[in-house]
Amino acid sequence: MALRFIIGNSGAGKSYTAFQHVIREAGKHPDIIYYVIVPEQFTMQTQKTLVEMHPDKGILNIDVLSFERLAFRVLEEVGGDMRRILEETGKNMVLQKLVQIHQKDLVYLKNQMKKPGYLDEVKSLISEFMQYEVDREELDRMQERCEDQVLLSMKLKDVTVLYNAFREYLSGHYMTGEEVLDVLAKQIPFSEKIRGSVFLLDGFTGFTPVQNEVIRELLAVCREVAVTVTMDVREPLFTREKPHQLFYMSHRMIRTLSELAGGTEDPVWVRPGEKSRFSDAPALRFLEQNLFRYRKEVYDREQEEIFLFSAAGPHREMEETARRISRLVRERGMRYGEIAVITGNLKEYGSIARQVFENSGIPCFIDEKHSILMNPFVEYLRAALEMVTSGFTYESVFRYLRCGMSDITREETDRLENYVIALGIRGFRNWKERWVRIYRGMAEESVMELNQARERFVGETGELAEGFSGKKKTIGEYCRCLYGFIVRSRIQEKLKKQEEIFKRQGEKAMEKEYAQIYGIVMELLDKMAEILGDEPASPEEFRQILETGMTQAQVALIPPSMDQVLVGDMERTRLKDIRALFFVGVNEGNIPKNTESGGILTERDRDFFADQGVELAPGPKELMNMQRFYLYLNLTKPDEYLCLSFSRSDAAGEKASPAYLIHTLERLYPGLTVLRAEEQGEELLETPDTGFEYLLEKLGDQEESLADPLFEELYSWYLRQPEYSARVKKLTEAAFIKNPRDRIGKSVAKALYGEVSLHGATRLERYAACAYAHFLRYGMMLTERAEYEFRAMDMGNVIHQALEKFAGELRSRGLEWKTVSDRERDRLAEDCLDRVAADYGNTILKSSARNQYMIRRTERILKRTLWALQEQLKQGDFQPEGFEVSIGGGRIDRMDVLKEDNRVYVKIIDYKTGNTSFDLVSLYHGLQLQLVIYMDAALEAEKKIHPGCQVEPAGMFYYNVKDPMLREDVEEDIDKIRPGLLKELKMNGLLAGDRDVIDRMDRTLVSLPVAYNKDGSFRRGSSVADTEQFRILSDYVKKKISGLREEILGGDAEVSPYELGKNNACTYCPYQGACGFDKKIPGYEYRRLKEFPDGEIWKEMTKEVR
Repeated sequence: MALRFIIGNSGAGKSYTAFQHVIREAGKHPDIIYYVIVPEQFTMQTQKTLVEMHPDKGILNIDVLSFERLAFRVLEEVGGDMRRILEETGKNMVLQKLVQIHQKDLVYLKNQMKKPGYLDEVKSLISEFMQYEVDREELDRMQERCEDQVLLSMKLKDVTVLYNAFREYLSGHYMTGEEVLDVLAKQIPFSEKIRGSVFLLDGFTGFTPVQNEVIRELLAVCREVAVTVTMDVREPLFTREKPHQLFYMSHRMIRTLSELAGGTEDPVWVRPGEKSRFSDAPALRFLEQNLFRYRKEVYDREQEEIFLFSAAGPHREMEETARRISRLVRERGMRYGEIAVITGNLKEYGSIARQVFENSGIPCFIDEKHSILMNPFVEYLRAALEMVTSGFTYESVFRYLRCGMSDITREETDRLENYVIALGIRGFRNWKERWVRIYRGMAEESVMELNQARERFVGETGELAEGFSGKKKTIGEYCRCLYGFIVRSRIQEKLKKQEEIFKRQGEKAMEKEYAQIYGIVMELLDKMAEILGDEPASPEEFRQILETGMTQAQVALIPPSMDQVLVGDMERTRLKDIRALFFVGVNEGNIPKNTESGGILTERDRDFFADQGVELAPGPKELMNMQRFYLYLNLTKPDEYLCLSFSRSDAAGEKASPAYLIHTLERLYPGLTVLRAEEQGEELLETPDTGFEYLLEKLGDQEESLADPLFEELYSWYLRQPEYSARVKKLTEAAFIKNPRDRIGKSVAKALYGEVSLHGATRLERYAACAYAHFLRYGMMLTERAEYEFRAMDMGNVIHQALEKFAGELRSRGLEWKTVSDRERDRLAEDCLDRVAADYGNTILKSSARNQYMIRRTERILKRTLWALQEQLKQGDFQPEGFEVSIGGGRIDRMDVLKEDNRVYVKIIDYKTGNTSFDLVSLYHGLQLQLVIYMDAALEAEKKIHPGCQVEPAGMFYYNVKDPMLREDVEEDIDKIRPGLLKELKMNGLLAGDRDVIDRMDRTLVSLPVAYNKDGSFRRGSSVADTEQFRILSDYVKKKISGLREEILGGDAEVSPYELGKNNACTYCPYQGACGFDKKIPGYEYRRLKEFPDGEIWKEMTKEVR
């Protein structure tokens, strides 16, 4: 029948006028039903408003509904379509299954569907087609017309496949939310309740085609349909505005509905007056009249209604917002429910607001979709399914065990993880087998405890693993198997216990989530079984479908109390009856929102649809224009106070700029200045949260704070508050922290360390480098976790063991180092390496292609090393005396001896896989004691073997086991390359300054760190020492060891790493994450060791031992 528009500016009182009229008319005509249709989230608030406005405080013949609720009312009355509604979760799961079925038919979408969230894009487009009544025939026509646009044609072809499959799957059984209104439009003519009634549509900014179709049917049977429209009353009623103009959406709605009705009644123009929102707020009224208009007016009077401020970052911005909210409540008597906070980036600001408001004692409700994915129960199921479908990989097993829902304790999980990482256990078969192997450093008796935990783990997951193994099953069978696993795990009981804990702690939101989550998951499984139950699927396909459903499922968080600050999104959150509005995060990128991602269809694709006369939802460009209208609606919602703020840097610390909206307001209000939140001074003390920041700032400036009475009072207040006392004490400790002089006491040191061996070079060097690292390693017995991988250190161990076996094989076969043939040497090397590899690290060397390559590389290095060692021996007269010779606390890798008359010369070699260089300065500071300790032990051993002889040191060396690269022509003869190789494999260390002994070691000098001048003297840089210097070295090292042992047993465990030149103790230290060493904290600094010029070091050592 009649269509009437009620038009007015935002805040002019359109809804109030319309509601008054409805209440008045409903009282006059009790036999007529008055329907008030509002967006879904407004129904409850609108009912409340109408009841409060009604003189009798009751609305018997006034019904407040959304379009969806109206559909259910009509269908209840007239019957008709009996199909069940397929909600968003069910829609996602059906689409996931259809993608799996039709994967071969998809060209463009096939790979795109692997991207996270892309299924939602497909669902969104299918919903859009249904909402805008784009049917199969229309899609076929569009495909024909866009053949020259290859990409769009491919997209439409794929979407059509899924669209048709989706329609076909639902036919006769289900209908979507988009189809509900289509069914409503068809049933309206048969409804007696609708016929002759009056409709008011309030709170809409526009209508979709299917909603327009419903309105068309209403116009045909209703007495009157009235629609409120937000538009400046100075605008003409009918005009074709451009999309970029502010009221474009309103004009389009008026034009569309007028064409449907074939004409309209005279509109009701609601002009701002006494009942308008801004009757007592002139600055806000000016904002409504001039925002985003082309008039150049400015507001040059003083005002206390609009404010701007900036903050260093989002967290500080929310703290300042909380402070201002507290002031409004305290000074203006506002209720929290009359205050709202909106943002263009709710994902970031929502979580910050929750934390800051909780700390400030401000109740709030975050108006956001709360996904169930992060709930421990849901994560437990997702992890369990990943585990059984991926073959019990390490990552999936421990993702499952760390959800907190398994019966395996946290400590057992840690021990299991250490074992699994060390031994590379993968796959359910290896979990079912009894574990008997142990790894280096593991106590043998702990295997029994691990097996008990392993058996319990297999017991709780075995049936699930069996149910998801083998050939394809139906989705219904998988659902029942998963349900059985949930029941056996006693999940409902565990969730109830956690719910009770949250209840006692007053965590209402978490309590509500845990109360609902079990039912949500059960409903999801029921829905899967009902919709897809008979469909066959592989375990992985089932996991994908369930994952899709869980992604869509949400927890309904109803506000626990009415008096809360509403925190919401600038577009999605609908604001009603608020006195103060805070608009936070007004930065570029947030305002306007980035709309470049327009889904599957690009802006150009949508233009093509429009050119063909097919209406779709607004694209990115139109959405950008629409945002200005939403900004206008939001900024004109408060009737007393408006505050906009922005951050000068984002959460990552990157510089951020204010949005254009800030500059727009500065132009409208020349007197408006942007305050900096950090310059508020003592105003920060208004809330405990912001006051805490002031306290921390003053704690950092200790000299100033001690003389500040305000700080003293504030500090005392926090100490008296139970919820802050412990934190303040810890922060005070942190503010005044200094590096402590860590000592553990002599008796404790004795109990921890026992005896410290004189020959334990590695241990003594560790202590000399850093006493705390020594305490952690040898006192606390902390070691790095054993891992199932082959590292550089492992290569060194393998080569060491292979060299030892090689020497043993030569001895057992009666072969000589100097005379063994190249072929025999290489064959023996391969054999020794194979035996070491078979035993090493629980078969790790055969576990991957990378490790197989590493063992081949190790073989090459071993052969090169044996060749070099043999060549070095051939050039001299020394004979190998022993390999891996044990002394008190270590082992000498190789010891060579030359016996001549009544003299015995000793040479020791220590194999290193790094680039260790002998350095007298490091030795002086206790960082390189090994060679001297070994040499002393070797000399003592030889004196016992040769009691009547004079035993003297010939040399002590590091041999760096490596694979040198030479720049040579590939055609070069191998014999010409060998001298270069030997030079690269030269040993470094210290040798006796006796030319005869040197020549007997290596006549060519290629392997030794020595060279002669023409006159026969030693060239500068030669590493030689006479007999007296060797004695001084020995005496100095003994004295150094004695001092180090005394310090160790005295209990020194200070965090005091050395620094010598460019080297320091922290570079390769495994305890960096545990020691707390930080140069920014007073007292923490490197122990800088003295460097000596050439020649001075011998003088210093001589002075020390005399």
